[in-house]
Amino acid sequence: MRKATDVFGEWAAKGKDEGMEKNHAIPVKEMIDFILSNRKKKFSFLDLGCGNGWVVREIVKNPLCYRAVGIDGAENMISKANSLSDGNEYILGDINSFNSKEKYDVIHSMEVLYYLDNPKEVIKKISNSWLEDNGRLIIGIDHYYENTASHSWQDKVGTRMLMFNEKEWILMFKEAGLQNVQSWRANKSSDWEGTLVITGVR
Repeated sequence: MRKATDVFGEWAAKGKDEGMEKNHAIPVKEMIDFILSNRKKKFSFLDLGCGNGWVVREIVKNPLCYRAVGIDGAENMISKANSLSDGNEYILGDINSFNSKEKYDVIHSMEVLYYLDNPKEVIKKISNSWLEDNGRLIIGIDHYYENTASHSWQDKVGTRMLMFNEKEWILMFKEAGLQNVQSWRANKSSDWEGTLVITGVR
């Protein structure tokens, strides 16, 4: 099995990141709409596993977002994000061991956490150290137990993917101390179980 960052770095070099952006656009829009609903205060935003930076570029269009940062472990993805950026900040770093020097009001992640060595510990670290008081963590997951269409992905992609069910993901959020934990399926259809979205507040 190859490292996920090597696989996605190769994808960026081949332009496959644009396909990822297109495939994730609908559930991410749903997540962002949820983040922004009823929000009146200005907020800072971190995209965990930002890829080519497309979510960061999208969220800064909102006048309430005063700072948006992306982090990714694939050097080619960060290079591409910087080449497409209009002054946004992108960090090259291993999410498994990264320690944020600042806190954020919203932390977003799409299709990233199950590639990590220990997502439960990263969620705890986010809750304890990366989120502001009343800050929100929101993640999207396509590779989960209930979505049988995703079960073959590890072998197809050739990188390790941890498999959890919806209840296990929810429990990780609650055990990290996050409150008002909610989950739903975004962009569900007759032949697709949908993106599992989980969110909670510090």
